[in-house]
Amino acid sequence: MIFNLYKPKDFSSFDIVKKVKYITKEKVGHSGTLDPFADGVLVLGVGKSTKKLSDIIQFDKTYEGVIKLGYKTDSMDLTGNIVDTKEVPKIFSKSLKECSNKFTGELLQRTPMYSARKINGVRLYKLARKNIEIKTNPKLIIVKSLNINIIDKNTLKITVECSSGTYIRVLAEDIADFFGTVGHLISLTRLSVGEYNLNESLTIESFEDKWKS
Repeated sequence: MIFNLYKPKDFSSFDIVKKVKYITKEKVGHSGTLDPFADGVLVLGVGKSTKKLSDIIQFDKTYEGVIKLGYKTDSMDLTGNIVDTKEVPKIFSKSLKECSNKFTGELLQRTPMYSARKINGVRLYKLARKNIEIKTNPKLIIVKSLNINIIDKNTLKITVECSSGTYIRVLAEDIADFFGTVGHLISLTRLSVGEYNLNESLTIESFEDKWKS
């Protein structure tokens, strides 16, 4: 069976898989990693349905994120160490649309070092923790829609509909660069994976009740 679960912040995707394995006593897989600092939709396959995950992982995804401008971190999010600071210029409404247009459509995106992608069998984030940097070839992604709103002079809110494999942390850093500064993600919520939406996601507790009923 396929289940739409809610992954809370401060839990890894593997933490949720492990909990569901304990509840179901069956094989469990997920359709795409969510960083521990992020929350939102995590689609799981239980039992024989894990075979369906290779299709689901290709579904488009929608995210909502908040970018803190003026500070760059090594992980591109709030969990990393600050490696650069830069003054934040005034951002005008007109430039929000220009930025949205620039980062909508087909884009070549680099893979961040703090990611679960494997190079020669080793996950990049493990190399990053050892201060080892590997150059990777940019990957083609598609951003179907990008809405940018100003929260305050140092904070932007973005809503992104994109293809599988898109790194919102990289997009956030690129958006900050467009406005002449640096930045990093301070929150990220996955709103949907294909037809699986956040408002229909089950918590671990509600999943356990449903499984045992």
